[in-house]
Amino acid sequence: MKSLSNSQDLLTDITAATKRLKRAIMLSGGEFSLILACCNSVTKQQQILNCFKASSLTNIHEITLSPTQETLYTTIKTSLGTAQPEVLMIRGLESVAAINELILSTNIMRDEFRKDFYFPLVLWVNDEILQKLIWLAPDLKNWAANTIRFDDLQNQFIEAPVLSA
Repeated sequence: MKSLSNSQDLLTDITAATKRLKRAIMLSGGEFSLILACCNSVTKQQQILNCFKASSLTNIHEITLSPTQETLYTTIKTSLGTAQPEVLMIRGLESVAAINELILSTNIMRDEFRKDFYFPLVLWVNDEILQKLIWLAPDLKNWAANTIRFDDLQNQFIEAPVLSA
């Protein structure tokens, strides 16, 4: 019975996070905004994204980064050309070999994003990439509202060390 309860709690967490993501996209209103979606499982990330696309009327463009990507801005510009999708989702940051350099260059180019892109940019990150953003690109990270988490919060509590009084 406990696993059924955990599954229902997970579904509730994902549903709430998905609603937050939809609301954040809607509030951008055709202007650039940075949204961080955190999910540590690439498989779960894809499942969530598939459900999100299926339930959304929004034109969602997706770019999956390769391990050899060096810059985010140029990758987006090259991929989109002159197109301005309603939403752009970036996946694969965890696979980029030179992730520190990509994050640093993105932070340097952050003003160009706002000048050239008129849509919300959703970066799918895991906890490691999120920490790198905080340390290497605090200005960029601060552009985003609170990170939207899609991970099972109960598992995080189970894995946390127990402190004795």
